[in-house]
Amino acid sequence: MPLPPAILQVLPALDAGGVERGTLEIAEAIQAAGWRALVASAGGRLVPALEALGARHITLPLATKAPLGIWRNAAALADLVRSEQVSILHARSRAPAWSAWLAARRRGVPLVTTYHGTYGEGFPGKRLYNSIMARGDRVIAISRHIAEHIRATHGVESRVIPRGVDLRRFEPSLVPPGRVAALRAAWEVPEGAPVILLPARLTRWKGQAVLIKALAALPGTIAVLAGDPQGRDAYVAELRSLAEAQGVADRLRIPGHVADMPAALLAADVVVHASVEPEAFGRSVIEAQAMARPVIAAELGGPRETVEHGVTGWLTPPGDAAALAAQIRAALALPVEARAALGAAARQHVPTMEAMQAATLGVYRELLA
Repeated sequence: MPLPPAILQVLPALDAGGVERGTLEIAEAIQAAGWRALVASAGGRLVPALEALGARHITLPLATKAPLGIWRNAAALADLVRSEQVSILHARSRAPAWSAWLAARRRGVPLVTTYHGTYGEGFPGKRLYNSIMARGDRVIAISRHIAEHIRATHGVESRVIPRGVDLRRFEPSLVPPGRVAALRAAWEVPEGAPVILLPARLTRWKGQAVLIKALAALPGTIAVLAGDPQGRDAYVAELRSLAEAQGVADRLRIPGHVADMPAALLAADVVVHASVEPEAFGRSVIEAQAMARPVIAAELGGPRETVEHGVTGWLTPPGDAAALAAQIRAALALPVEARAALGAAARQHVPTMEAMQAATLGVYRELLA
């Protein structure tokens, strides 16, 4: 009997993040379709979750950007395509995409790329390096914002498949109050104090500093920066120094990676997206909306497509701490009924994981045909 089609996704590593979570969600859909889901990466904390879905993980040093490493990874992927009879390669990041492109050409299999970001072009050769994400037989853009970027930068048309939220996990009724209370206790939140949550990895462009500056105008409010610093200890120290200078160090919490994000979102009175550069999509925004939380997002990039100002959340000028503080005050002042109505509207309009999975499988079926 012939083997079912095998789809091999490649990415640098399987730690926390939107790219990684999307990889697992598509692997789940591949398995549910009766196909074989393979993922190659350098490994990480999400490997057990991937394998629990029935998918197979292959450890390769795909995080390397060194030319020799990319060539070696291309050879390893080509061998894997042959041995596992892989039908489609799907690349989600630039360095692994170069290896996957070379392997796909060597073995004569189609390549899908998902364009996850507005990659910078700050030094010579960077546009060429980035262009690999537009060289797939099918190119998936994760938002209209990214599709426009691909068209303008590479002259390539793409398929827009927005990221989606898993409503089986991000469902308010499924989170017991004890999980929420445990997180607020771990964050040392005083009784009755409002919590402003910024869920994002700790990196400068995510705008944590903007929220810290806004916190100075929000007395009695606790700000939680929930995200993996990914080794950026100097940046964390810089944020703490800024909080000291703003006089809000006692109201700032930096817990690092938070595994229970549904409970973390329910523990927050307001969820903030404060990026100062365009977000490709903004998964944390739709996860907060799915949990019916009031969301304030910077008005640039992907969140403009998922947040309707005053209906499913609010938009504020990027990098404007005063405007952010004013919008947080307005959100906290909303009557309970108005906050519930906004949360219900947000949850009703949120893009779903199921829609993303179905559209991606549709791309695979086109290539398999």
